[in-house]
Amino acid sequence: MNKIELLAPAGSLEKLKMAIEYGADAVYLGGEAYGLRAGAENFAPGEMEEGVEYAHSRGKKVYLTMNIIPHNEDIEGMAEYVKVVTKIGVDAILVSDPGVYSIVREASPDMEIHLSTQANNTNWKSAEFWYRHGVKRIVLARELSLKEIEEIRERAPKDLEFEVFVHGAMCISYSGRCLLSSYMAGRDANRGECAHPCRWKYYLVEEKRPGEYMPVYENERGTFIFNSRDLCMIEHIPELINTGVSSLKIEGRMKSSFYVATVVKAYRDAIDAYYSDPEGYRFNPKWLEEISKVSHREFTTGFYFNKPTEKDQIYNTSSYIRGYDFVGIVMEYDSKTGIATVEQRNRMFLGDEIEVVRPKGDFFIQKIESMKNSDGESIDVAPHPQMTVYMPMEKSVEKFTMLRRKAGGDQ
Repeated sequence: MNKIELLAPAGSLEKLKMAIEYGADAVYLGGEAYGLRAGAENFAPGEMEEGVEYAHSRGKKVYLTMNIIPHNEDIEGMAEYVKVVTKIGVDAILVSDPGVYSIVREASPDMEIHLSTQANNTNWKSAEFWYRHGVKRIVLARELSLKEIEEIRERAPKDLEFEVFVHGAMCISYSGRCLLSSYMAGRDANRGECAHPCRWKYYLVEEKRPGEYMPVYENERGTFIFNSRDLCMIEHIPELINTGVSSLKIEGRMKSSFYVATVVKAYRDAIDAYYSDPEGYRFNPKWLEEISKVSHREFTTGFYFNKPTEKDQIYNTSSYIRGYDFVGIVMEYDSKTGIATVEQRNRMFLGDEIEVVRPKGDFFIQKIESMKNSDGESIDVAPHPQMTVYMPMEKSVEKFTMLRRKAGGDQ
């Protein structure tokens, strides 16, 4: 049985490493141009080279996004860029535009090409068309049901791979093809600069009553009429695997390292549990509990089981649910002394109860009994961003272990 791929977002070099250490089989990232997440940190060529080397040395793959809808000026220099990233060694390039596809094919004839969800592939005939033109994998549109995905898989060429989104933010517009941001904020979502106006609060103004703002209500619950819940399919791993797709994709290049690692680990554990015993597989609620500890909106299963209804929208707020704070990451651990070198990510206090999350296995809970700064001085609080802190661990940890604390724990 070929194990399904778990594909994670890598908005920066640290996020790439965290995704891989916490169980991703592959990551997708953007360079400094041509991707749809201009707001992410993204990768300069040197960083991309380091990231690819890090992934490949651990048997993992790296996919590069070039899935913007380009204008004329975007074409300039694109072929040279493709040659650079080919030399770096990325495993595939994601495209959505036929012009970009042709440039990649000409500049790097042997490069594996994946068709982005931005291309809105919703049927087997379209998949067949792209397959004939040399596309290796298609990222299917989010607007498909499990049944439709199964039919596409059944009728498409057997060696054509399919990838589907299973977790993360949902777009109000069809597979991200949105003009709202461009119209309202002058930022083109199809060129990586979405301002997310779908999350804004709206009022209605009657033409002859300028300045009179009437709130827009649906069932009197609020005014966020475009605000979708987040996709979450952690409870439906068997159904996803049984569609025959090759890859399960997590959204979130703009998300934190804490988010990426936590979500990846939960899906990794669920996928591994299924393959170890398909017949006896049972969903473990702790996986959903773990995912719920990172910043998120209420969850939905999107289009997988039925077309979304009002129950898949959030009308009263555009805020995230955040139950835990990411307070530190282990950079080194001395097994003889039991002391961890921690890089601070949020304020930590002596006496805080923290959860220690390791790349493998369950987390454990302990109190911060002592902390020292880089000068070896005992401290009661670690207030400075990314300061180095030394603290004892009750159990063995490893690099990239995360420390988290219930939100609101500041003293």
